[in-house]
Amino acid sequence: MLSEFLDITKDSKKLFEGTKILSTPYTCEMNQYPTIFITFADAKREKRSVISTIKKQILKEWAKYDFMFEYSNKYDQIQHDLIESVLVDFQSDSLEGMDDALIFLRDCLKNYYHKEVMVIIDEYDTPFIEGHVNGFYLDIRNGLSALLHNSLKTSNSLGLALLSGIQRVAEENIFSDLNNLVVCDVVDSRYSHYFGFDPDEVKGLLKNRGLELNAEVKNIYDGYRMGSVEIYNPWSILNYIDTKKLIPFWVNTSSNTMIKSAIKQADLDFKEQYENLIQNGYLETEVNLQTSFYEGTNTSTLWGLFVNAVYLTISKVLDYLRSKCRIEIPNNEVEREFVQLLKSI
Repeated sequence: MLSEFLDITKDSKKLFEGTKILSTPYTCEMNQYPTIFITFADAKREKRSVISTIKKQILKEWAKYDFMFEYSNKYDQIQHDLIESVLVDFQSDSLEGMDDALIFLRDCLKNYYHKEVMVIIDEYDTPFIEGHVNGFYLDIRNGLSALLHNSLKTSNSLGLALLSGIQRVAEENIFSDLNNLVVCDVVDSRYSHYFGFDPDEVKGLLKNRGLELNAEVKNIYDGYRMGSVEIYNPWSILNYIDTKKLIPFWVNTSSNTMIKSAIKQADLDFKEQYENLIQNGYLETEVNLQTSFYEGTNTSTLWGLFVNAVYLTISKVLDYLRSKCRIEIPNNEVEREFVQLLKSI
């Protein structure tokens, strides 16, 4: 959505027709910025598949702005050719030589448009997670960390950048010397109103389709929290509106595999807490949202994994200093997944 709104190569007026943003001063920002948008959502399975997907995503953005490279000087052209030769080598099982693939594109865009560039990277953590789960983490760690770090380095070509993911990758020092970095997790209130559908939005959506927001809808799709804001599962609500069937729609297969793998490494303390959670529907415990489970294999980071993957929601922060929270299974839809996960313990 952000990419469509900002991208200077597009005309998004029709796409955003009828939305509230067109009645705000932000309308003047529409399609005004060179924008780089890549997603690592499909960077999964074996190592070569992950690396190939990353390369194809970057090449997609290079191809979109291919006309711009005609104006490169001979020195930029040399760098362009070197990076391109690495990106098109789909037989390689290495990310070596790609460190500057995004920052080079970013600098070229600034020189061409004379405007700062917006960088959006979706599911930046997926390759790290796949590497952990499938045993090739060390093979891609350095190359991927360098690629992400360099793409966000402050210079006169970078306007704003946004990264999204379900796990905070801290150990690799991707962000160690980056300026003005703001990290928002699920207990952060700064942007909580911009995620998911709140009750008033769900009520309006359902009413427009002749449906009612009742206890049944609430029990199966509600229960999430962003900061202090009550949130419904947007994917499930949209599918319910489309099918008129009040059934579970949300199945997070990627996180399911990741969590099953993590549970196998869990200690007795976690398993006892897990059983208490199932029996009572809630648990008061320490939840670490700042470190990936794979960087710190303990009970608090595993609960953080469950929360970040939206299998659980934090209904209340009990102690900020100790990161003690009350966590709950958000709704009936997710509760089904827990029954299946229990078999993995």
